[in-house]
Amino acid sequence: MPGSIRMILVGAPGGEFRRAAELARDAGAAVAMADTPVQALDLLREGGGDMVMIDVETDIAGFMASLRAERFTLPVLACGIQASAERAVAAIRAGARDYVPLPPQRELIAAAIASVIERKAPVRIGDHPALARAVALATAVAQTGAPVLVTGEKGCGKEVMARAIHESSGRTNPLYTVECAGVAADVLESELFGHEADAFPGAIARRIGRLEKAGHGTIFLREVGRLAPATQARLFTAMQEQRFRRIGGDEVVPFHARLIASTSMDLEAAVQAGSFRADLLVRLGLVRVEVPPLRERGGDVAQLAQHFATRLAEADGMPSRSFSDAALVLLSRYGWPGNVRELEDCIHRAVLLAQGPAIEPDDLVRSDGTRLLDLELAEPGDLQIESLVGRTVEEVERELILQTLTRCHGNRTSASGILGISVRTMRNKLRTFIEAGIAVAPAP
Repeated sequence: MPGSIRMILVGAPGGEFRRAAELARDAGAAVAMADTPVQALDLLREGGGDMVMIDVETDIAGFMASLRAERFTLPVLACGIQASAERAVAAIRAGARDYVPLPPQRELIAAAIASVIERKAPVRIGDHPALARAVALATAVAQTGAPVLVTGEKGCGKEVMARAIHESSGRTNPLYTVECAGVAADVLESELFGHEADAFPGAIARRIGRLEKAGHGTIFLREVGRLAPATQARLFTAMQEQRFRRIGGDEVVPFHARLIASTSMDLEAAVQAGSFRADLLVRLGLVRVEVPPLRERGGDVAQLAQHFATRLAEADGMPSRSFSDAALVLLSRYGWPGNVRELEDCIHRAVLLAQGPAIEPDDLVRSDGTRLLDLELAEPGDLQIESLVGRTVEEVERELILQTLTRCHGNRTSASGILGISVRTMRNKLRTFIEAGIAVAPAP
């Protein structure tokens, strides 16, 4: 399904890499670009990914070592312009799955992406009542043309929900995913609206944008809160008038596609801060579907864990394993700040590392190498009301924020999601603490 694969393209920005990104998007990938392997790792930590294509001239061996150290398991393709056979062979020996020559060939890139799509089966997201309510709302509006805003923390299954809405809509045209984070504003605007030849330097031919290519299908805007102000204005006008113009063109193009957007941001706070348009939020949020975080979905953890274990073992050619009772208890007690995505990554590592007939607690390891067993897992009722008496609200709030941040290993986004506050509010609170001389966990 177009747009169902998240690709990170690593290399110095230039014509060949931009063309490779365009071909990858045409082949069904949502592409984010990084200039360096360090930036690519940041993108993986923040939003995950399904595959990486990296310039053969970079330190691929070092990048692969970093991926292994952080337990990222995803295919890496090396690519290069007039690279020597020795560099290509070295990249393969360092762990790259294959080598793709540049200038890019449509067939090679499409084949690489297709192989990842085939291995990425649809993910069940559970049957908890909180999720069932969200699914019921999504089903009720699926066959309308109303825009839908899917909200929730990172990794909780917003894309799966968007896909389910599209598949229940009866629309025969495909769903196209557009990545709004990690993509330069001009590239993103061109991807959405298309451009005419010579509209800007490097535009050697007309490009049909996603809004036009989708026809009567669906456009899924992932992390819509990251759209640049100018793109927000252009998108609002297109929704308002049901038409638009390609960049650099005069031809009026009709706009028929259904829009589904997702966000892990507090868009109301973004409107107050002036970084997101209030009128666009009203348009996109005509119907809101909130996907609850995994920690609120009880028995879904065991169901999802077994689903991932079965699917990933089959994909990797590993023996199928169940979970010991102790492992299931441990999985259910952990807070999963990274939600379903973190659970899938954890189970993938367990499938690869487990030695016995069942997955045991020792096999459950976070991406930072920490065993779930080694984390302090608070039991319900550990927090005594009596311990709060005599303390100010400010003191209790500060301790709650700092303890949550520590539990999330300094991850501001995860901690703010657990606390139900925006990342902006979290940063302002931490700045106040630092100014008061209070130690704060470093950002990961």
